[in-house]
Amino acid sequence: MNRPVFLSQPAMVSSLGCGVHEHIIALLGKKDNYLTPSDSWVNGQSYLFGAFSSPLRPFPTDLSSDFRSRNNQLLWHALFQIEDKIQAAIAEYGADRVAVVLGTSTTGGDENRSAMEYGFIRQDWLNSGYKQSLQLMSSPADFVAHIYQLRNVHYGISTACTSGARALISAARLLRMGLCDAVICGGVDTLSALTINGFHALKVLSSGQCQPFTAERDGINIGEGAAVFIMTLDADKGLPLLGYGSCSDAYHMSSPRPDAAGARKVIQQALEKAQLKAGSIGWVNLHGTGTIHNDAMEALAIHHELGAEVSCASTKALTGHTLGAAGALEAAFLWTIISRQTNKAGLLPPHRAKTKIDPALAPIHLTHYSETFDIESPRIAISTSFAFGGNNTALIIGSNNANPDL
Repeated sequence: MNRPVFLSQPAMVSSLGCGVHEHIIALLGKKDNYLTPSDSWVNGQSYLFGAFSSPLRPFPTDLSSDFRSRNNQLLWHALFQIEDKIQAAIAEYGADRVAVVLGTSTTGGDENRSAMEYGFIRQDWLNSGYKQSLQLMSSPADFVAHIYQLRNVHYGISTACTSGARALISAARLLRMGLCDAVICGGVDTLSALTINGFHALKVLSSGQCQPFTAERDGINIGEGAAVFIMTLDADKGLPLLGYGSCSDAYHMSSPRPDAAGARKVIQQALEKAQLKAGSIGWVNLHGTGTIHNDAMEALAIHHELGAEVSCASTKALTGHTLGAAGALEAAFLWTIISRQTNKAGLLPPHRAKTKIDPALAPIHLTHYSETFDIESPRIAISTSFAFGGNNTALIIGSNNANPDL
């Protein structure tokens, strides 16, 4: 049997704020819109975005320009929340035994936009200021390894909207193979003109605030965020990642497989790895983008694999879809909701939607205000992520039986 792995309290940054405390207030509270309008991303049109608008933590003054992107700075801002845990892990295990795996899809590509315009227009790349290092998908992991002088493996994962979730899965495998003793893992993505206009071209940006699983749903909002954990084999250091599933059904470049075969498969895999029955799941953080096809596919998967009564919610109406960060950020939401330190009463986040569920969808139960975990059962929750190219993931996090105070 696989050795259990444990996730530290996460660092988080999103439109909901900074840190566990601000996120739990937003997830459980009555305010239902943290998105902000902007007409600066798509020419001639205004949309709602999940932006983090507070000033970001300054980079160290001696940091190389190779790492100076907004994406890395958003990550740097989040890392402050677990700085003590990172330093403790380095002190305990050594810099050569701490790995880094981070998911992203935008990385620092936007920082090269002006350089690329200069290079193409003037055919002068030497003086354009272009830096390939800024847009490498490994840039966030390279930055973290550099800033903390870590000497173990460090790499990026970019599988679109499953990137952050797959980073956690990859971290668990590194630990179980004995390649390291701790992994700094998660995901980060910032608002990017390239991706926003890509989704606009696909005609899947919502005209207002997204309304997942309702008949009025018309698309997604885009957001930015970061979520980072330290994963170890030490039960005293966090909540267990009980199980996970990942696959790629390669059905279509951008549309999900309608019969939900891949989505169902990863839920089955996660339950099997966790050695759990479907009835053990107390809450589902749905991928829930608000697009016509994703929500129909996901409702079908949840209905068949977890049942019509399990409590479910999408949190993307609050944060926007944070793309490469989403899988990690929503895993951090699981952690925050499960932990008795941060959610003593066991309240479940309500599903934000202004109208009722679409009756054409397979029946699922969307969480209402004041719903809680079953007090007679362990707190166990699952988060699903589905991405372009047919990428599918599911993560299960649960209570820590060895340390019930967590």
